[in-house]
Amino acid sequence: MSNKAFSTLNLNSDLLKNISSLGYQQMTDIQAQSLPYILAGKDVIAQGKTGSGKTAAFGLGLLQKLNVKRFRIQTIVLCPTRELADQVAKEIRKLARTIHNIKVLTLCGGMPFGPQVGSLEHGAHIIVGTPGRIEDHLGRGTLKLDDVSTLVLDEADRMLEMGFQATIDYIIEQTPDNRQTLLFSATYPSKIQQIAQRIMVKPVMVEAKENHDDSSIEQHFFKVDDNEQRITAIRLLLLQHRPASSVVFCNTKVEVQAVADTLENYGFSAIALHGDLEQRDRDQTLVRFANKSASILVATDVAARGLDIEALDAVFNYHIARDAEIHVHRIGRTGRAGSQGHAYSLFSDKESYKIGLLEDYLGRTIESEDLPPESVLDQPVFSPLMTTIQIDGGKKQKVRPGDILGALTGKAQGKQAVEGKQVGKIQLFDNWAYVAVAKSVSKRALKKLSEGKLKGRTFRVRELKS
Repeated sequence: MSNKAFSTLNLNSDLLKNISSLGYQQMTDIQAQSLPYILAGKDVIAQGKTGSGKTAAFGLGLLQKLNVKRFRIQTIVLCPTRELADQVAKEIRKLARTIHNIKVLTLCGGMPFGPQVGSLEHGAHIIVGTPGRIEDHLGRGTLKLDDVSTLVLDEADRMLEMGFQATIDYIIEQTPDNRQTLLFSATYPSKIQQIAQRIMVKPVMVEAKENHDDSSIEQHFFKVDDNEQRITAIRLLLLQHRPASSVVFCNTKVEVQAVADTLENYGFSAIALHGDLEQRDRDQTLVRFANKSASILVATDVAARGLDIEALDAVFNYHIARDAEIHVHRIGRTGRAGSQGHAYSLFSDKESYKIGLLEDYLGRTIESEDLPPESVLDQPVFSPLMTTIQIDGGKKQKVRPGDILGALTGKAQGKQAVEGKQVGKIQLFDNWAYVAVAKSVSKRALKKLSEGKLKGRTFRVRELKS
């Protein structure tokens, strides 16, 4: 779309006047791509990172079709956290300033239930809320979605990461089949594709342009003499670049465990992933890494195959991969979603033939670079910003992500709440659950979960460590 002026859209005059008064002149890329389809009533999947202008995109769309004289809930917007729900509701109210008597209601966990029931009894046009609290209202019969014509899933990937898929499915079942569904997500993993296939009708896919091409991954190669220098090289590169989340690829299970153990002995937050792990240990390893409560995952290619590892800052090749395609697949895990990726590969004289094959495959000459100076080893080891808490209750005990989020963020007398932005992924298993929280509030989170109640009962909780 070459002309990105809002005036080119089929919006009513009051909305256009308000947009102009707010200083909105030109549409962002995601608005220009998605709004024509949204206004045409189509289901839309829009991929764009935070700050791309997605709230105004779906906000203008739902306001354009809203019948303010029909005092029924016509739109529901689901958000992963209370903070985002509040932000979205505020933006919608701002966009709706010229529409008289419109009511936007926020329903989120961590807030008193009673006043929300009272507000619902007085009616609303638009509901913005978190999945757990919306599900609670539906279950108690205080909320009906029979008149919903627009369903918005905002930051859908984050909601799925936090374990809300079953809750979202339940909510969607309560809405009419002939609704319009708008799905906004920063990433487009397989889980998003699967949910889109189930709940959307011939969706249009749009993606905000990002500077993401072959040059988005910086590759660096370093020649080493032996395995002792190899592990030193990994330490030097980790300390020099300090990636918050990285994978070290090894070719064998024995190497994986040895490298992880050595890095841990040097104080790094490193965990091993290979085929010899018991299922529960594997689950906990993946949970800790996905939660960003462990900085370094040391893995074989087979163990890491099929993992949905997003937003890696760096990939390290302890040895060059056995073939060029595997090498490209390894490094392709970094530099996603428009970010700059970094890949660091070590090789010895014995692996020179692999370098030659890789040069042919990549169509470039590979030059060995100098490693950082040994003085870098004197720098302090970095630690992850998150920690993972295990709760000894899960799906079989009817524990839901919303229960955990509400227990952490709810305000109780004498107990300081944890903010929604300090809560990361929530993952449920049959008999236990895991929640990532900022390390700075780990003691507070442990106290709230151990002294509070989930489903009317107390569960044992502990911080998950190596």
